[in-house]
Amino acid sequence: MATTLGFIGLGAMGGGMASNLLKAGYQLIVNDLEDAKVAALVARGAKAAATAADVARQAVATITMVETTAQTEEVILGVDGVIAGAARGHIVAMMSTIDPNAAKRIHDRLQTAGIAMLDAPVSGGSARAQSGELAVIAGGDAAAFASCRAMFKAMSSHQFHVGGSGQGLALKLVNNMLIQVNTVAIAEAFVMGAKAGLDPKTMYEVIRVSMGASFALDYRLPRMLAGDFRPGGTIDISYKDQELETQFAKSLGVPLFLANITQQIYQMARAAGLAKEDGAAIVKLYEEMAGVRLGPR
Repeated sequence: MATTLGFIGLGAMGGGMASNLLKAGYQLIVNDLEDAKVAALVARGAKAAATAADVARQAVATITMVETTAQTEEVILGVDGVIAGAARGHIVAMMSTIDPNAAKRIHDRLQTAGIAMLDAPVSGGSARAQSGELAVIAGGDAAAFASCRAMFKAMSSHQFHVGGSGQGLALKLVNNMLIQVNTVAIAEAFVMGAKAGLDPKTMYEVIRVSMGASFALDYRLPRMLAGDFRPGGTIDISYKDQELETQFAKSLGVPLFLANITQQIYQMARAAGLAKEDGAAIVKLYEEMAGVRLGPR
């Protein structure tokens, strides 16, 4: 008999992840605020549940993939949350990117109820969520991670256990900070080159085989050149993640210059109406200020 899992949060990332669990043969109990997203999974064989507690009652493990720290706390610890329905021995895989310190508090509360929790955020964007090629970065009990390994493999090509509670999220914030800062640097550099009269495509051909190469360059620059700003990860989410990074650094007593500075660039983009566009849309700010364009619009 197939293992029954719960899945709460069927957005741009969660929808693809849940679909891959169905493909792998898991039985899914799903919940989301948007009925259409639930219906799409039910049409493929999932079962709907009215609340997070109802999800947990029917599953051996529950995945949560909602957007914010507050939403995560409500879904897991609220009156109708996972904790209200889960039996002792249940495992919660909290796969959102939230505050690591809050994740530790949630972990400790669940532990007193006999429920294990992994903070297991993912990296790769919505396209890789659909293709099952994410990276899972998990913190928490090693035995719980081992129990969830097959489930994680159904949604990802890489699975890492990096330490205790909160450590998965800490590493995810380090990872996110690097691509967010790098995206701004790419926009600045390429707009400067374009203003100097260089061809953006030629710049890309040269830099991608030179010391300025990076994953962010290959991920973001083609979108900038094509004028394709359909969201793989929105400016809103990047801003939210940078708020998590800067607040977490403050709790550790670590100065973050670049994350704080570039967060203001993302805030400028939000104010300019770009909040729901891909992070690559940061380039629009620089193009406007410099009076050049890297690609069509």
